[in-house]
Amino acid sequence: MPTRSPTLAEMSAESRSALERNLLERQSGKCFICDELIDLVLHDGQLDVDHIVPLAESGPDDENNFALTHLACNRSKGASDLRVARRMSEFERLQSSAREAGQRGAHLGDLLKKYGGASVNLKLKREKDYVEFVLDDTVIQRVPLYTDRLSGMSYIFAVLPLTYLHHDDRINPRSIGSNIRGLLEEFMKGRPQLHVALAWWAPAVGLDSAPVKVFDGQHKAAAQILLGVNRLPMRIFIEPDPNVLLQANTNAGDKLRQVAFDTAVMRHLGSTLYAERVSKYKSMKDLREDDYSFSERDVVTFFRGEHREMLRYIIDAVRDSITVNNENKLMEFVEWSGKSADRPLSYTSVERAFFAEFLYMKALDTPIGAGIESGDNPRLVERKQMVRLMSIFADVFFVGSWDKELGGRQLESRLQKGDPIPEAHLRAWRVAREEILANILKYVRLVIENYYAYAGEVVSKDGTFQRVFPEALWERIEKFLRSLADLPCWVDKNLSSTVFGAKWNRDYWDQVFRTGRTPNGVSVLAKPINITQMIQ
Repeated sequence: MPTRSPTLAEMSAESRSALERNLLERQSGKCFICDELIDLVLHDGQLDVDHIVPLAESGPDDENNFALTHLACNRSKGASDLRVARRMSEFERLQSSAREAGQRGAHLGDLLKKYGGASVNLKLKREKDYVEFVLDDTVIQRVPLYTDRLSGMSYIFAVLPLTYLHHDDRINPRSIGSNIRGLLEEFMKGRPQLHVALAWWAPAVGLDSAPVKVFDGQHKAAAQILLGVNRLPMRIFIEPDPNVLLQANTNAGDKLRQVAFDTAVMRHLGSTLYAERVSKYKSMKDLREDDYSFSERDVVTFFRGEHREMLRYIIDAVRDSITVNNENKLMEFVEWSGKSADRPLSYTSVERAFFAEFLYMKALDTPIGAGIESGDNPRLVERKQMVRLMSIFADVFFVGSWDKELGGRQLESRLQKGDPIPEAHLRAWRVAREEILANILKYVRLVIENYYAYAGEVVSKDGTFQRVFPEALWERIEKFLRSLADLPCWVDKNLSSTVFGAKWNRDYWDQVFRTGRTPNGVSVLAKPINITQMIQ
């Protein structure tokens, strides 16, 4: 709601119209928040005048502190300060562009690109206890060179223009979350953040210049950039081993829980660490760059001091390769960080259902490069078929059914109040519940096992997806899922306050699928799920 304004309250309709015309001219014909066009005729009755700096923060109640906005923009801005709302609107546009480009969300590199950053390398001259460099003003700057006593790494403190700053998406692949709003508000109130961003600088052999790569503190840096800051303070490690920084940043989000990395980011970092260990293994064994005659088990054994970590890195690499695959239709409907109501699935649910049920979670003894050319490499087959299964699931339940604008926030409550919820959308929301999804996939496994049983073959639960499925089996899987989607329970509004009104565990839905009834006797299905009937 706009802040109550004595000045606006006393205005006549004629004066108010004149004010809106003046503000619109000052704002180049655009909404102060979203920067989209305003038409005083077409938007009549859909506009607000509000204070840029809130009255509660000593903002003046006069025209110089007024801004014209779309009514919808001002009502949904989520902040009392229009300046913060304007920056958040700008950030959301960056987020949308990043997602359209296939990213999980905008990161620091996207902001640097928009504001002219990441365009110049920094040239340094290193002496014993100081370094010298020249920025845009040609003045030679000298800063002390420090040594971290525990790591032995050298570092400096410097304030650099954005042109010299580059985002390191290898060490920090994390996208920027909506919590940047809080940082914007803090900075707007003149409250400094106490920790500077971390970066590193290391030129290639024979060169004296390199990009300054920022790998920590991107949220604070991004908030300052959005607020118009064009020079940022940095702690810059000079010629470090970037793999050590990668490991430190990963441990900060994993073992130490110092950084709020979401699970998907941790998988990506684990994948990167696995690639680094494989490269190191080949170097230590004096193998060619293209030599993959060794197995995952060989790598685990070689790094015996990191046995548990190496196993996780291997599985992280598999999970990451599946989720970032451009052909994976399911990931469009997955919330990467936590579970919001904008998308039906959380990444955690994908792990606990799809990956927990079907991925082989151990190191393989076969050579990593075996079967690459013939197309029957176990990990490649596993990845390809997991992507196919997830895409089929998306086609059956989500594609063309899930309405992003409608979302899932309090969906069952809205349904109980009589809100019109499309059946396809309701079905998508309900089957995406982790306890239901996990049971659906248990039945998909039964479809697979029954197929091979009819052929006289026994399928091991481990590595099921590492064998190539015949097309006839894929047809059965899709038929089963489509038959499951046709069950009336997913669109039964009467079940909203009972079966779907609370969160149940997996055993609850296991009994529903096996018997047709809940543990307390509520009828959900006309009869228990029968795989044979559902694939005919």
